[in-house]
Amino acid sequence: MADPIQVNERVFVPERAQKLKAVRSGGPGGQNVNKVSNKAELRIDLALIEGLDEGALARLRHLVRNQVDADGLWMMSSDRFRDLPKNIEDNRAKAIAVIAEALVVPKTRHKTRPSKGSKERRIESKKRIGAVKAGRQGSWD
Repeated sequence: MADPIQVNERVFVPERAQKLKAVRSGGPGGQNVNKVSNKAELRIDLALIEGLDEGALARLRHLVRNQVDADGLWMMSSDRFRDLPKNIEDNRAKAIAVIAEALVVPKTRHKTRPSKGSKERRIESKKRIGAVKAGRQGSWD
């Protein structure tokens, strides 16, 4: 079975939330391509990740919304390497990176008003463009 994935000191993915599967990788590979299963597929049950608060879980669900299978499990795969253990570690690194990204609380946006200088610059720009267009108007006599 897979070891727990430790994201930080309080957030981790326990073994029971992970399903690991080795499958055959696609693409060119010579004689070995049809014999060796080097591609690693990792499925994680998002509800079983320990240490996530509701906001972080919602952000994580939003981040992986296109990688969820029919059973509701987050699915990722890796076939970057020709070695299964390296592909398993690559999947674990991907999971850590995405979960860590979901832990970051986004800064809230506060409404601001345009400054007096920016308003003046905008009006001057509009007047300049209007003057150019007015200069194009003329008699064709």
